[in-house]
Amino acid sequence: MTAEPLERALDRHEHLPGTAPFPGPRHLVLRAARESDLPELRRLDVEVFQEVAYPAFLLRQLYDMYAEHFLVLDEGEGRLRGYVLAATTALNRDSWILGLCVTEDRRRHGLGRELMVEVLARLHRSGIEQVRLTVEPANRAAILLYRSLGFRPEQPDAGLRRDYFGPGEDRQVMHLELPRPH
Repeated sequence: MTAEPLERALDRHEHLPGTAPFPGPRHLVLRAARESDLPELRRLDVEVFQEVAYPAFLLRQLYDMYAEHFLVLDEGEGRLRGYVLAATTALNRDSWILGLCVTEDRRRHGLGRELMVEVLARLHRSGIEQVRLTVEPANRAAILLYRSLGFRPEQPDAGLRRDYFGPGEDRQVMHLELPRPH
């Protein structure tokens, strides 16, 4: 997705209410995370990220700091099927995507894209100018998703950062410049 289609996607989300339904076998609602979601967010994070999942105390602090950009896919009855979390800095007008996940049974249906487009729209409305993220270099599906949204590898070395999260934990750093608000 080039800047122009991304800008149209951001504009499409300018007037969305707080929730957005998704079709599927079970109705999903995209909404802001709530404090009561924290135990379920921890369960979801462990399910998807396993040994690299956020500890419960950190999820709590991330929620406290970035709740306005912590979005979930809610299946109802307290069951979450995905989330996206963006951390922002007020001084630099920058943001980092700290997490994006969708449960295995809900992947390949565009839900990760919808989470990203919605959080990018919210960041755009907040005046954020640049968004960064890291991705495991072998995660081709995620890299293709991010590239389709306009993210590009951050130089040098095509964004590859060896041992980013510790020995053997390489990551590719990608960035996106958001269009200036109208």
